[in-house]
Amino acid sequence: MKQRSLLNWIAAALYLVAMYGVPAGTFAIAVAGDTPVVMAQDDAADDGGAKKESILMWTYHSLGPLYSFVFLGISFALVALGFKYILALRVSSNVPEDLKNQFEELVTNRQFSEAYELVKEDDTYLGKVLAAGMAKVASGMDKSVAAMQETSDDISMSYEQGLSYVGLIASTSTSVGLLGTVNGMIMSFQVIANATAAPKPNELAGGISTAMFTTMVGLIVSIPAVCLYQVLRNKLTRTVFEVSSISEDLIGKLLAAASKK
Repeated sequence: MKQRSLLNWIAAALYLVAMYGVPAGTFAIAVAGDTPVVMAQDDAADDGGAKKESILMWTYHSLGPLYSFVFLGISFALVALGFKYILALRVSSNVPEDLKNQFEELVTNRQFSEAYELVKEDDTYLGKVLAAGMAKVASGMDKSVAAMQETSDDISMSYEQGLSYVGLIASTSTSVGLLGTVNGMIMSFQVIANATAAPKPNELAGGISTAMFTTMVGLIVSIPAVCLYQVLRNKLTRTVFEVSSISEDLIGKLLAAASKK
């Protein structure tokens, strides 16, 4: 129990780091990394030469403040959700071996009230399912399994609702990238429409770079989000299966032990 409590604290700490530390660290690195480039840009301007920009600043100027903050928010949310559900869906957290062994030992020794108190006080997936099953065990195996299945469905549904936000991020980032593509092309066509002569390439570059960068960043966020969503769904499916299999086996052993004289 103490080990699981420690793991839960570690999971919470990693989640906070992902939610708050990653954005702050990224901003600090970006500002520190761009400082020499900005000074070089000012020196070049004083000499009458062509202005130079770092890749980071060029990306920011191409995306603009709106798309930059939207993509940053989506990215940080993806990192935070990824940390949260990778840790939450570990088999060791949902199906603790010590709980299984203690429950089985108590049932073998016919200490049924102690076994019920054990799972009732346990806050893991397996503990909640076993507590629901033991509450109905007097009504028979079928009623007990139905109660465990209902509890398992409620818990898995809460996980699926959280995972749906990862899928939402995948589709939203692609859509935002497509919106930026259309927006950038409109900007370029607007330059052409308002020009009295053939526009220079650098006058069209702003809109085209906005179109390309928003598409690229949208895909960069979307592809890992899709992969993460599928990985987490597989972990959830495995966890649900193991909880169902182990809980039915343990309740069967409880009924078998209770029927012995």
